[in-house]
Amino acid sequence: MDIKKFMLFFVILAIFLIAGCQKNKDYVLYYPFKQHFWSRFNKLQFEIPLQPSAKGWDIYFFAHHTKNYPFDNLDFNMIMNSPSGEERIKEYHFEIKRKNGEFAGECTKDSCLATIALKKEIYFPEKGILKIEIENLVPRLEVQGLLGVGIRMHPRG
Repeated sequence: MDIKKFMLFFVILAIFLIAGCQKNKDYVLYYPFKQHFWSRFNKLQFEIPLQPSAKGWDIYFFAHHTKNYPFDNLDFNMIMNSPSGEERIKEYHFEIKRKNGEFAGECTKDSCLATIALKKEIYFPEKGILKIEIENLVPRLEVQGLLGVGIRMHPRG
């Protein structure tokens, strides 16, 4: 019987430790593109539940692309609506290839992952849903060579 109590205590302790560590982990949302392209008028919606926090966040946009990605950049527009109702809008010129033709992100044999900061050290003291809309601004009907894109939120501190 003492073994069962010990095991129950150990399991409960492990759950609390894991739950406590989750607070400092990154929050990632990813949109895969099954056909390996992003349509020009396909606006992506990201909804992130937030809890009140005195700590800030770094928010990143990332693109997972093939080595056949045809452009040097990926232009997009971001609209961010905070739980308090504040709206922030910004256009980004996301470098995928450097001037020498090499990919700017981290590459494996078949693909690369490039990242750009959307906001650094941004605070959300209210509970609610953070809404981020990403609009493809590349002047083509389809941007080929994209495996997917996503948002990563990293807690500060």
